[in-house]
Amino acid sequence: MTALNAKTTGEKPPLRVLLCSPRGFCAGVVRAIDTVEQALTRYGAPIYVRHEIVHNRYVVESLKRKGAIFVEELSEIPDTGAPVIFSAHGVPKSIPAEAQRRNLFAIDATCPLVTKVHREAEIHHKRGRHIVLIGHAGHPEVIGTIGQLPPGAITLVESVDEVATFTPRDPGNLAYATQTTLSVDDTAEIVAALKARFPNIHGPHKEDICYATTNRQEVVKRVAPMVDAMLVVGSPNSSNTQRLKEVAERAGCARAALVQRASEIDWSVFGSIASLGVTAGASAPEVLVEEMIGAFAQCYTVTVETITTADEDMFFPLPRVLRGNEAAE
Repeated sequence: MTALNAKTTGEKPPLRVLLCSPRGFCAGVVRAIDTVEQALTRYGAPIYVRHEIVHNRYVVESLKRKGAIFVEELSEIPDTGAPVIFSAHGVPKSIPAEAQRRNLFAIDATCPLVTKVHREAEIHHKRGRHIVLIGHAGHPEVIGTIGQLPPGAITLVESVDEVATFTPRDPGNLAYATQTTLSVDDTAEIVAALKARFPNIHGPHKEDICYATTNRQEVVKRVAPMVDAMLVVGSPNSSNTQRLKEVAERAGCARAALVQRASEIDWSVFGSIASLGVTAGASAPEVLVEEMIGAFAQCYTVTVETITTADEDMFFPLPRVLRGNEAAE
């Protein structure tokens, strides 16, 4: 008996679901979404958001329905007194400068852990160090970090192979930083390669990969070898979510898939399993996890067990202009 014919026979095979914890929203995502919702409450629609506030289609569409207008560039925004919010991924310095030049009411929802990377990069630059940024080309967070400093101040490195071919002007005066949503293991390999070639390279005071990325990967490493398949809830343009799928595969789960909504579940992959791991990227709301489990419950007799490897109590306050009664009415 498989789930594929459960609906026609009425008999459901058993399915043990191991639910990863922590999963889903991190403190930076909560802060970013709350920033948009609080701005809508205080100032009314429309408000403008440069880039997806977080990389999740469900979240973005729900905010659109409430009156948020998403754009990729400030040039798409008319001259307005409405709030203009920068996404959690951070932006190059040129963006706030353009907003100020146009007298736009800008609100920065950049995750504080991304801002930490920006500030440390600035400090390294002031001390005359060339910065190696470990990350993925084209990702908004990487674009934002590179854009904190003058052209040429940061070199992007995506792999151990690129470390081998990197030839800095001054090998003895380097620092490195990382995108906050990378694979912990991949990044460790790249950092080790950098330190092997450049023993005096300066690193961050505290690891740049954020607590939420690390915690979600650790629980997936625990669960993946225990299940027949792994379901990662989230959007394909989310870096931390993509990494969860890769971590599951490396940890021994032969069938791992990233799925946005229950309607997209491939039952040829998930239709004949006895155990399933479920996690969600840091920008995926819990309602989508519940939707997925509900879809499996239509085809299986589901039992759910939560596997917890860390407790999270991180909280980031809203941007100052939205706290308490400080916003202009």
